[in-house]
Amino acid sequence: MTAALQDLPYAIPLEGASNLRDLGGWQVADGRRVRRGLIYRSATLANLTEADLARVAALGIRTVCDLRGVRESELRPSRLPPAAERIHLPIEPTVGASLRDLLLREESTGEDVVSLLRRAYLDYLAGFLDVYRRMFALLLEPGRTALLFHCSAGKDRTGVGAALLLTALGATRQTVLQDYRATDRIWRRDHSLPEGTPKPLADALLSTHAELLEETLDRAIAAHGGLPVLLEQGLGLDAPRLRTLRDTYLE
Repeated sequence: MTAALQDLPYAIPLEGASNLRDLGGWQVADGRRVRRGLIYRSATLANLTEADLARVAALGIRTVCDLRGVRESELRPSRLPPAAERIHLPIEPTVGASLRDLLLREESTGEDVVSLLRRAYLDYLAGFLDVYRRMFALLLEPGRTALLFHCSAGKDRTGVGAALLLTALGATRQTVLQDYRATDRIWRRDHSLPEGTPKPLADALLSTHAELLEETLDRAIAAHGGLPVLLEQGLGLDAPRLRTLRDTYLE
């Protein structure tokens, strides 16, 4: 049965985590849809309960790409079912110290937070494009699916990864942004902030920012001279590999 747009994305409720969802169901430009049960995205899996582990195991997830930085993943190790292999593809949170200082300054505003997030977003593809390239290589490796990728909130680093993947599969920018914005209603915002963080700053930090994602994608496309070159040279998707990706993950 074809999913109605309002039913997407397919979220999987858990007790100890949120923002876990299937990328399946989204339609791409040629009319096909992303296959269900093959690609998932989520927030951290550090607090999964025993019931959660059973539910994740039932999804058949075999590969988990952890996009968190080294220190993040050490502080909150993932809990995974036995059949799932964790592969660490770290994208370090490069504006962490500046962000902590900002949150503690009384004169800081939500706009200041967005400005810092903008720096982080642009750095994801300017400085860590190879991480996403490695994720695509895993998606093309036989026996790796179902595959899940995540960071801490499942919003920013994960959001960029999902945007790249949906774009490579042929989704429109509108669809890419719909998937990205879904975090605002699926994620429980259970990311710890310094005590006393003003609400406008917390809201800016914990919300999605479509304009940042769009600028990040547009800059990466322009830097490579167009989307086809970004896919081929940046993400390792030459014509045969791109065709295999689409044949594998589209209905």
